[in-house]
Amino acid sequence: MNQASSPTLPLSDRVREALAVTLRGCEELIPQEDWVKKLVRSEATGIPLRVKLGLDPTAPDIHIGHTVVLNKMRQLQDLGHTVIFLMGDFTSMIGDPSGRNTTRPPLTAEQIKVNAQTYFKQASLVLDPEKTEFRYNSEWSDPLGARGMIQLASRYNVARMMERNDFHDRFKAGTPIAVHEFLYPLMQGYDSVALKSDLELGGTDQKFNLLMGRHLQSEYGQEPQCILTMPLLEGTDGVEKMSKSKNNYIGISEEPNTMFAKVLSISDVLMWKWYTLLSFQSEAAIAVLKAEVAAGRNPKDAKVALAKEITARFHSAAAADAAEQDFINRSKGGIPDEVTEISLPLGEGGAAVGIGALLKSAGLSASSGEGNRLIDGGGVRVDSAVVSDKGLKLGAGTYVLQVGKRKFARVTLA
Repeated sequence: MNQASSPTLPLSDRVREALAVTLRGCEELIPQEDWVKKLVRSEATGIPLRVKLGLDPTAPDIHIGHTVVLNKMRQLQDLGHTVIFLMGDFTSMIGDPSGRNTTRPPLTAEQIKVNAQTYFKQASLVLDPEKTEFRYNSEWSDPLGARGMIQLASRYNVARMMERNDFHDRFKAGTPIAVHEFLYPLMQGYDSVALKSDLELGGTDQKFNLLMGRHLQSEYGQEPQCILTMPLLEGTDGVEKMSKSKNNYIGISEEPNTMFAKVLSISDVLMWKWYTLLSFQSEAAIAVLKAEVAAGRNPKDAKVALAKEITARFHSAAAADAAEQDFINRSKGGIPDEVTEISLPLGEGGAAVGIGALLKSAGLSASSGEGNRLIDGGGVRVDSAVVSDKGLKLGAGTYVLQVGKRKFARVTLA
């Protein structure tokens, strides 16, 4: 985190609070002195600062890793500043080269439109939609045209562009770099000019693009924005950045029970980073909780509290309570309230069905053989009783089948 020297300006309690909120969990605030000046001016004039976050709608939905910056936006919004949720519908057609070792394939206009609508809806679960500017960067990028694009490109030089790590590494390795990729940071920077941004947020991998906004604002005679980078959130595996492709993510539209259980699956060490970046509890409250755990309190208590807070944010307090009870039921071998209902036929002539085949037919195992291996491991229950006999056969009736702690089906054989 940026540890700039303390500003000499006299700071009010409100400005100090805003600075503390800004710095919580952040990687860098550049430059901190300028942000303090903007906060002081905003308080004196009553004019809110303009806080910008741009996202390219490159996937169908948002996971909680994306909400690290959205949470920061909401905190600044609650302090009275104007937040701008910018959808990069134009820049998505270029493809962000950040962190890439190959050219990113551009999306179609139809893909972008569908994804953008989902992003706006899901972002509104964190931001106050009544106080948020929802914008598309095609508003000012399309009207630029060829002439405007050439003029914009003249504001930056190739040597500076090649200082960017991903371009430098690809050039050194002889990996192709398409000319249009140079346009991406220029267009993202131009967004800050068009929106007259005071602060732009992004992940640590976006630093080059965010600094481009500062440069172009100066080129166009504007006061440069400050930039705030936030750490990339490790996923449920505790190792890799949260990503759908790595299957270590929690989607913000996932079912409450799944969301709650996934949060509980993270390590005790990772839990505290998630508290800092995802929880709306004060730092003082988190410090108290951490001290209690260090003194002997079960860390699971803290993890349950975090799981309930996150689940309630994207669903409701009642859904979070129900998810907690569902998890308790599963942990004790109990049966959750909502179980998939399946009707299956008996064998020929009304014969009973073997448990291995039944697990496969109910979708609880990939094959009868896998079902038998699960039985050997003690991971299969019928009506809460552990199955130890692979030769078990079930006749006509209704049974609750369970595999592990989280897979259930209520099967009726007739």
